[in-house]
Amino acid sequence: MKFIKLIALLLSLSSFAQTWQNAPNIVSNTSGVRFDDVFFLNDNLGWAANGFFAAVYKTTDGGLTWTEQLNNTILGSNHYFRNIEFLNENIGFLGTLNGKFYKTTDGGDNWSEVTITPNPPAICGLNAVGSSTIYGCGAFFEPAHIIKSTDSGDTWTYIDMSAYATALVEIKFLDELNGFATGRNATGAVVLKTTDGGVTWSTIYNANIAEEYIWKLQILDSNPNVMFGALFASAPNPGKLIKTTDGGANWSTFDAPESDIEAVGFISETKGWMGGHNTGFFETTDGGATWTDLGIGGNLNRIFIIDSDLAYAAGTTIYKFTTETLSTTNSNIGYKADLSIQLTKNPVNKQLEFIVNFKADDNLLISLYTVTGKFIKQLSRDIIKNRTTKRYTFSVEDLPSGTYILDFHNNAGRTSKKFVKL
Repeated sequence: MKFIKLIALLLSLSSFAQTWQNAPNIVSNTSGVRFDDVFFLNDNLGWAANGFFAAVYKTTDGGLTWTEQLNNTILGSNHYFRNIEFLNENIGFLGTLNGKFYKTTDGGDNWSEVTITPNPPAICGLNAVGSSTIYGCGAFFEPAHIIKSTDSGDTWTYIDMSAYATALVEIKFLDELNGFATGRNATGAVVLKTTDGGVTWSTIYNANIAEEYIWKLQILDSNPNVMFGALFASAPNPGKLIKTTDGGANWSTFDAPESDIEAVGFISETKGWMGGHNTGFFETTDGGATWTDLGIGGNLNRIFIIDSDLAYAAGTTIYKFTTETLSTTNSNIGYKADLSIQLTKNPVNKQLEFIVNFKADDNLLISLYTVTGKFIKQLSRDIIKNRTTKRYTFSVEDLPSGTYILDFHNNAGRTSKKFVKL
């Protein structure tokens, strides 16, 4: 009898266990593009931003149903939506990779373009703090900058961050004065800290491997001294989970599930998740020492933690960590759609030539690596306007004979090609 009661208890507890599931009634991107961001004000009220397809969706019932509020047709031009953040149920902000920044004052029903001088080329990270302060940062391509408003987005200050970084991706604040920004500088992935509202910054982490980023940063709600960062590398270098338990004075690193790691989210010091472009949705229960693919999806850019029982993630679709049993109608899984790149000749002698097919407006960094993943130099930083096919030519006469890697970093992620220099 005791055994039967124990089995019944275990079955009852398991039925209430939290699992990650596809949110129903929202588009699932089987073509390899993704939702870049998801943001919730409370358990029920939230928004999701689709990247390449440039659409904003709103939910008022915890992700069970979604209403499309904004898209390229409404805006009248092509955009790539990177992030979305709200101060309250009415005032919110939408960052793009196209030199456009938007604000809503009616919960997302209508959006207006924000004018900032100088105009940021992109906004990659947003963070609302307090009742009226919001920070933004960018871009994954140069230059590094921060924007700040203390009056709910009516006026803005632009902060040149070139003294501290070459690129910024994420910004997180504990309060109006104390916060962190992540990205990279000339020597590699960095975490920056400010105690005066962004006037001055200090470097509290640097990986010292050129061209790597700290992509996303999470501050554990239950203990703000504990932070997790996703270190985004270029293959064959492994991505990393970085972790601090003392507010950034010391950091530990663990191998991540892939090189192009971007999303990170933990509900405790030991249990959390990571993901990126090329693999699935990974879980750790030992603080990052080992990882298990949950097999439910991928292409993650954001994991948004509400509490230890509820979280959301943005990737191929929107995912929810819940005790509920959700519809499985959106079960298609897709991964990153690589840039279409064609090397016109391989091996090469004096001149490297390739053709890139761009499906929309884009930002592109082209870098050269050794076959072992050592950064050599950046070949190009290109801004693409409209859908086009473009031919690139670079001299490689000064390279020793051998195999090399071309790294293409655009709005949608990273793609690599190998070539042989004779």
